Amino acid sequence: MSSKVVLITGTNSGFGYVTVKTLASLGHRVYATMRDIQGRNSDQANELSAIPNVSVLELDLTDENSVSDAVATVIAKEGAIDVLINNAGFSMVGFAESFTVRDVQELFDVNVIAPWRLIKTILPTMRNRADGLIINISSGFGRFSSPFSTMYSATKFGLEGISEGLHYELRPLGVDVAIVEPGPFPTGMMNNIRYGSDQSVTPAYEYFAELPNKVGAAIGELLQTVQPDPQEVADAINNLINLSKGQRPLRTVVDRATGEFVKAANDAVQVQYEKGLRAFGMGELLH
Repeated sequence: MSSKVVLITGTNSGFGYVTVKTLASLGHRVYATMRDIQGRNSDQANELSAIPNVSVLELDLTDENSVSDAVATVIAKEGAIDVLINNAGFSMVGFAESFTVRDVQELFDVNVIAPWRLIKTILPTMRNRADGLIINISSGFGRFSSPFSTMYSATKFGLEGISEGLHYELRPLGVDVAIVEPGPFPTGMMNNIRYGSDQSVTPAYEYFAELPNKVGAAIGELLQTVQPDPQEVADAINNLINLSKGQRPLRTVVDRATGEFVKAANDAVQVQYEKGLRAFGMGELLH
């Protein structure tokens, strides 16, 4: 396996943190990005910086200059970025009507626009080399829109829409795009879930008052029963990196709890999707 230059976002906890350590241990040169490395994330930044093959970079994904500077820093040092892993994101839950326009904008800024900003910045260098891999971390909620996670699902639908189209557009140019769909895992995201800001609508949903709590309890029970390990996501990412160019699947489900539902949906949709591409004269993109 050849060593790759990897840039990954959202590395202060969860999947990103574990993936950085996994890929670095395998000899890849990993650039771990996060915000506020001199402040609230300084402990995580210092720990990762001490690991061989890891460099920590300050990166605010919602700031175009910050993204451009981080990418330029890596390319100046390494000459290229072989793998981009868009992992950063956050979740907001609650009745959909409780989400203000500002809430929705913030969700889309981080979960959809920020990954696109990085892709748009890095893609020309990959395309010019006819080589590269973009991995976008989505969710099972990128396939199913769940009640009380409606707006979060909308952002993951958006990220999957970008990824799916790019998968076929870029593969003939030597660049692979892949989606990883994790299920529920005990990560930092689970501990930092936010709620829609407009709680004035809550009384109108009295019928559902206890249902979100039941959902939370059910997820907690699933985690206790299945005990998923974030390392499984890091291993899935490593497997994608190790696969040959052009042979990487569009979607990889990592979910021992409810993943069969997502896999079944993916398989069924893929059959019809390929029929659609052929019907519209794009069948050659399938090979």
